[in-house]
Amino acid sequence: MTMKNLIVNRADLAQTQITQRPLPQTLAPGRCLLRIDRFALTANNITYAVAPEQLQYWSFFPTEPDGWGQVPVWGFAEVEMSTHPEVPVGTRVYGYLPMATHLEVEPARVNANSFMDGAAHRQPMSPIYNQYTIAATDPAWAPETEVGSEALISLFRPLFTTAFLLDDLHRAQGFFSAEQVILSSASSKTAMALAHLLSQDSAAEDDAAPRAQVIGLTSAGNLGFVEGLGCYDQVLAYEALESLPITSSCFVDMAGNGDVLRRVHQHFGGALKNSCRVGLTHWQALPDTGGDDPAALPGPKPAFFFAPSYAQQRIADWGPAGFFARAGQAWAGFAQRGADWIHVVEAGGPETVQALYEDMLAGRVDPRDGLFLTMQGE
Repeated sequence: MTMKNLIVNRADLAQTQITQRPLPQTLAPGRCLLRIDRFALTANNITYAVAPEQLQYWSFFPTEPDGWGQVPVWGFAEVEMSTHPEVPVGTRVYGYLPMATHLEVEPARVNANSFMDGAAHRQPMSPIYNQYTIAATDPAWAPETEVGSEALISLFRPLFTTAFLLDDLHRAQGFFSAEQVILSSASSKTAMALAHLLSQDSAAEDDAAPRAQVIGLTSAGNLGFVEGLGCYDQVLAYEALESLPITSSCFVDMAGNGDVLRRVHQHFGGALKNSCRVGLTHWQALPDTGGDDPAALPGPKPAFFFAPSYAQQRIADWGPAGFFARAGQAWAGFAQRGADWIHVVEAGGPETVQALYEDMLAGRVDPRDGLFLTMQGE
């Protein structure tokens, strides 16, 4: 039996290869071998690959040869071998995984709901990425239903968490005194989830700020899809963004397209109250800033939003139970809508995953399709 991994040339993300090595016959004490069943592949995973080096996304699943890496994904796995007394064979988990058939982990801080991977190389990174949720005790996990399916959880939960945190940031800041929030890459799953949340009237009695209008920017080809979602107050193609009235606005940049960033800042100027950089779905356009240093653009300096850091801040504010209760309540209000928006596409085999990764990288995946993949099989 062999372990198969899809690895990527970090200097040329379009260059990939499938590697194989024998599965371990024994494990050191206190370890588990996870058989990776299925995982989601979204534009967010491309963001992991092109994110700044200091965020360390390439460090979670180190590989050989030098200069190559494994792009992280979110999905479900099952314990196939175990030498850990608290994590028996057959335990099903959800968490951060490589595009591979197997992963060896070192469970730590095990409880009825989750464990952390205590492997030494993962400790410098955010603990949010090191936690594995035990499916059987996860209240959202209901694989026989549409809204609790493993596909929906894998496709949306990590992106929804980022959206939940962004929504909280904007509400906590009174929408930065802006009348509208503009989202680029409006067809991305993170933007869809954030638009859903921003479009909701606040239920908090102490939240006096009325909600802002939610504006989506997208490609001309995705215009009909985004308009049909029903969560944006207005949707425009990128070519038409200058037709927006110059009024107090926030910008949440999911695309990472330098030209769009420049145009938004130049159009709104001092009327732009906050500029938040989140995703890099337009990674090919990252070098194109129209000749401008982003820090020198009119209006506020664009600031990168790192969701794990903000999450840790809110966990400190609300306590772990309070944080997960709020996030869980928000997820429950979104799950059916997310299920209605997405057509789940299941596919498997290393070569198939390799081809679909290349399609995602090149922007050839229909935003209606939610890729739920497995490296298992031929």
